[in-house]
Amino acid sequence: MSSSIMILMLSVSTLLGAIGLIALLWGVKTGQFDDTSKFIDGARYDNEEDLRDAVMMEEKQKAAVKKKKEYRPAD
Repeated sequence: MSSSIMILMLSVSTLLGAIGLIALLWGVKTGQFDDTSKFIDGARYDNEEDLRDAVMMEEKQKAAVKKKKEYRPAD
């Protein structure tokens, strides 16, 4: 490859890397990655009763989808 293509590829990749780094730093600074309620809700709703309720809701949703697929209008 010619040296001009190598220089172009290096400069473009460096520019894209710098843009990515700036975007990451901006996200960290503005709190885009903060989720303080996740840990509190995880501790608050992490018991057997809530887990059973979640399993029952999943089973109901699966049954409803299956029932909807089985329905066929009369000919």
